[in-house]
Amino acid sequence: MKISINKTVLELVQGDITDIDTDAIVNAANSSLQMGGGVAGAIRRRGGPAIQEECNKIGRTHVGGAVITTGGTLKARYVIHAVGPVHGMEHEDEKLKEATLNSLMLADRHSIRSVAFPAISTGVFGFPKERCATIMLSTTVAYLEGPAKLERVVYCLYDKETFEIFKDTLKTLTQRRF
Repeated sequence: MKISINKTVLELVQGDITDIDTDAIVNAANSSLQMGGGVAGAIRRRGGPAIQEECNKIGRTHVGGAVITTGGTLKARYVIHAVGPVHGMEHEDEKLKEATLNSLMLADRHSIRSVAFPAISTGVFGFPKERCATIMLSTTVAYLEGPAKLERVVYCLYDKETFEIFKDTLKTLTQRRF
């Protein structure tokens, strides 16, 4: 599914984010930037040790924050490490919105033309997929309605269930806005 918002294409795909051909991919990170399992583990395995080495130099970031490293041996040149909330955390919706927005702004600051996001916090952090889709997509749409420089934003959802949730959410959001 693809839609255009100003000069940017917003696209949903089902697949493995480490295979996406974008300038950057977003890692669903933890605040200590240790790449263990889930999306982070897949990125570490495919991208090699250089990504974790850069994360170690950065040290940490706050929940809602985002930092950027090399993409190592991935197709993507960069990895943006966005720290989403653990489900049940205080102000969790706002923290997920901040992680999404900070990732988009970081991509624009680094003149990145295309970026791919996973469904942040929906794995081991237990965030409900429906709420994640609403928060991340509405934040992205609002950002792209402004002076964004990004040419393409992809949501790469690993499984069919998550893809369908994001697709239904985007349809609902775009019916209201456009």
